[in-house]
Amino acid sequence: MIRYALPALLLASVLPVYAQTAAADVPLIERGKIFGNPSKTAAKISPDGKWLSWIAPRDGVLNVWVAPADKLSDAKPLTDEKTRPIRNSFWSPDSKVVLFIQDKGGDENFLLYGVNVASGKQTNYTPFEKTRAQVLQISNKIKDRILIGVNNRDARWHDVYSLDLASGKLTLVLQNDGYAGYLADDQLKLRIAEKARNDGGTTYYRITDGKIDTTPLTEVGLDDSQTTNAWSFTADGKTLYWTDARNRNTAALIAQDVATGKNTVIAEDVRADIGGALADKQTGRLLAYSVDYLKPEYVALTNDLKADLDFLKKNAKGQFTITSRTDADDKWLVAVDPVTAPASTWLYDRKAKKLTQLYVSRPELDGAPLAAMHPQEIKSRDGLTLVSYLTLPKSVDANGSGKASKPVPMVLLVHGGPWARDGFGYNGYHQWLANRGYAVLSVNYRGSTGFGKKFISAGDLQWGRKMHDDLIDAVDWAVKSGVTTPDKVAIMGGSYGGYATLAGLTFTPTTFACGVDIVGPSNLFTLLQTIPPYWEAGKQQFYKRMGDPTTDAGKALLKERSPLNFAADIQRPLLIGQGANDPRVNVRESEQIVAAMAAKNIPVTYVEFPDEGHGFARPVNNIAFNAVTENFLAKCLSGRAEPIGGALKASTAQVKHGAEFAPGLADAIK
Repeated sequence: MIRYALPALLLASVLPVYAQTAAADVPLIERGKIFGNPSKTAAKISPDGKWLSWIAPRDGVLNVWVAPADKLSDAKPLTDEKTRPIRNSFWSPDSKVVLFIQDKGGDENFLLYGVNVASGKQTNYTPFEKTRAQVLQISNKIKDRILIGVNNRDARWHDVYSLDLASGKLTLVLQNDGYAGYLADDQLKLRIAEKARNDGGTTYYRITDGKIDTTPLTEVGLDDSQTTNAWSFTADGKTLYWTDARNRNTAALIAQDVATGKNTVIAEDVRADIGGALADKQTGRLLAYSVDYLKPEYVALTNDLKADLDFLKKNAKGQFTITSRTDADDKWLVAVDPVTAPASTWLYDRKAKKLTQLYVSRPELDGAPLAAMHPQEIKSRDGLTLVSYLTLPKSVDANGSGKASKPVPMVLLVHGGPWARDGFGYNGYHQWLANRGYAVLSVNYRGSTGFGKKFISAGDLQWGRKMHDDLIDAVDWAVKSGVTTPDKVAIMGGSYGGYATLAGLTFTPTTFACGVDIVGPSNLFTLLQTIPPYWEAGKQQFYKRMGDPTTDAGKALLKERSPLNFAADIQRPLLIGQGANDPRVNVRESEQIVAAMAAKNIPVTYVEFPDEGHGFARPVNNIAFNAVTENFLAKCLSGRAEPIGGALKASTAQVKHGAEFAPGLADAIK
């Protein structure tokens, strides 16, 4: 379904070069092993079960590979990207084509490509400029075409097209004149349209014979806009599934009788929203659902699925996720995450109840001193429960108990969005920072998704205020719990996490020892002025949840919450990383605050990547920025670091300002 959602705004010598807070007998993990290319990732099984595809390096760049499901040794690369990695792919319903989306330099103008497995021919299905393609519906019944959305006519709205996969022909199904999204059934017939309301909510309309009704099917207000959504139809079109938080707090799973409108609650959880589901491949009826509070879990709705899930719980050595299924539903791909060992992917034969390992994503981390992650429930000052995740260095928690034997420096790692969440599982940033000697704490501050609508709405108009208070409360918890000391806490994050870093160094200038801002906005006015045109449907929700730049009160609020206006208050070291092509947080967001600090002679280091967007997709660039980061943090927090070495020269990094303020950086760019 095309649905608007508020976006989630992430070898030299290995001898340590700064005072070590991690025990000398804990080996330093090379950052390239954590942030370099995985050996294999993102596997998918074809609908007919005959093929496996995955993403793996080809000449150092992630590309799509394919192999017969029964003979992986015959694997071959299907694509030949030379610079920018392909990060995911999916199968056409007829099992003949592997599809993927790709942009240029991080501009997020994603185009849809397909490669025929038999011939190797690659087709650009959306050969347009300044266009963002979206997949709307893939059917289990109709094999030769799919529905996609393309915004080449009007950048704000995605028109719906039927794509013939064999010929590449696009046939217009519906011109979009102001609708946020559409939902189709398994016959690829559009059934539901949704339109953004001026109050930040959504109105849903039926679509009959290709025409959108004028009378609303139902309406959703701002408070429910993130937690209530039309999900899918059963194959017979008689039942429509929703996640629905109306008249409750967390999103329940609802089955609506299309003919009568009667709603039946299938599942709900008072702790967290229903987040996903498994449907019968033939009937579309739901077989299981997933919910994620402290940790993700599947809950079966049928006895057959319960037997499968019980088997996986018993035999998968870690958290498991069902990532791909055949049309016959006899074979599943299952990703297993042990957290303290590298993730692996397995083929599950449902009839034989047999798991067969296909690959380990990062075999170079086998035996590495990976640290355990510990879910925490932290109370905010006004009584909210902040689901958080703590990772401790093995030097102070050798047995993985989650209790530090002594305080260590800490990095508060803030997620983006802010309408997103942190979760349990292997986290490369947690592992890297813990290995360098730091406790790492990630906090689901108010406004984070997954914990019900009240928790989301508690963040409305609270950028830089109560949302930031939650982060401070979590730091206070860590100090009181003996995790860290108040003088040795850094703040770091990307997107909204970058904003939180800038807010921390401006609004609470002595709380943090230093900060690392990755693609974070500094000026909320210019942020809202430069959001991509295809976010038009969500603009009112931005205004209602952030501050409305069209009103005097909103202008005043946005001004007082913009760190740029308080740059002169910064007292602690700051490192900024930015992609030059970022369509979400324009490069000016970083340039503005760097210029403001430079004008006041306040030290700041700024690294820009000309071939990146909202975050660093190319591993060489990510490794380069993290090389600068770990040496910056080592000076600030007295941790340890792998020297920068040649990391920057292998990347496109441009140090635009302040190389002298980051240890080793000036020498690294000579």
